[in-house]
Amino acid sequence: MTIRISKSGKSTLTVETPVMNATGILGFGDQYRDLIDLSKLGAFVTNPITYAPWSPATGTRAIPMDSGMLLHTGLPNPGAKKIIAHNREVWAKLGVPVIAHIVAHSPEDMASCVRIVDREEAISAIEIGLADDISPAEVEWFLHAALQRTEKPVLARLAFNSTSEHAKAAIDAGASALVAYAPPRGTARDRRGVLTAGRLYGPMIKPLVLRMVGQLVRALPHLPIIACGGIHSPQDARDFIEAGATAVQVDSAVWISPRVIETIATDLGGTMSTQRHDHGSVDDAGDSEIRSYFLGKAPDKKS
Repeated sequence: MTIRISKSGKSTLTVETPVMNATGILGFGDQYRDLIDLSKLGAFVTNPITYAPWSPATGTRAIPMDSGMLLHTGLPNPGAKKIIAHNREVWAKLGVPVIAHIVAHSPEDMASCVRIVDREEAISAIEIGLADDISPAEVEWFLHAALQRTEKPVLARLAFNSTSEHAKAAIDAGASALVAYAPPRGTARDRRGVLTAGRLYGPMIKPLVLRMVGQLVRALPHLPIIACGGIHSPQDARDFIEAGATAVQVDSAVWISPRVIETIATDLGGTMSTQRHDHGSVDDAGDSEIRSYFLGKAPDKKS
C-alpha cells in the first residue's frame, strides 16, 4: 500500500509505511546501517544540513533526566556540499525516499542550501526546520526562499511553541506537509551543577504532542500532518494515526533500542500482527526496555 504524505502536485512524496526517523536521530544514513534495516522505513530523514559548516556545541551536551533526557548538540555538520558528496551513494542504495532536513540562520542561507540540495537526485524531499523564536512572517520568508529554488516536496517542521498562525503561514507559503513538532526546549543542571539548555526527549513528551497534533489535524483536515514526539512503541504510533496524523517520526526510542523503529514501521505497515502485552511479545519487550531506561529502572527480563 502506498501512502501519500505530501500534497498532490508535480512532485508528491509517497511511502510504503508511514514511519520514519526524526532528524538528528540516525545521522546521515551510514551510522546505523549495521543496527537498523533502513529499507523497512517509509523514508529516511537526514541529520540537519546547513549551507556552511556548523561546529558542535561546547560543554555539556546530554543530561539524563527522570523520564527522558536533555540534549544540546549545536547541529554540527560540514555543510551541504560535503554532506551530499559523502553520502549520495549511501542514499541511493537505501531503497526508501531520502528527506533532507535543512536549517538556516537567514532566508539567504536557506536559498543557497536548497539550491545545492535540489540538484541531488538521491534526495526526494526537503524538510525545513523552523526556529523556536520565529514569527509567522519569517516562516513565510524562509519557506518562500526554499520553494523558489526547488520542485521537490517541501515539509515544514513546526517549533513546539508554534501557534496556528505559524501553521497557516507555512501553508500559505506552499508547504506540502507539516511536521509536528520539534522537541521542546528546556533547561536542567548538569553533573557539575551548571544550568544547561537543550531539547527534551522522552516518553513524557507524547501526551503533549498527541493533544497538539489532534488540534492541528482538526484545524487543517486536508493537509498531511507528520507527528513527532515521544513515540516509543507501536501503540504510541497508532495513537497518533488515530488522532489523524498521516505519518509519524520516531526519535529518542532509537537511541535505547535501535530496532524498535523497525517494529513500529512493520506494525503500521500492516505486515505483522502484534501480540497482546501479557503474551510477552518481542514488541512489548522492546517497549519495556525503553520505558524502563527513561524511568531509571532495570528492564523487566520476564518480557
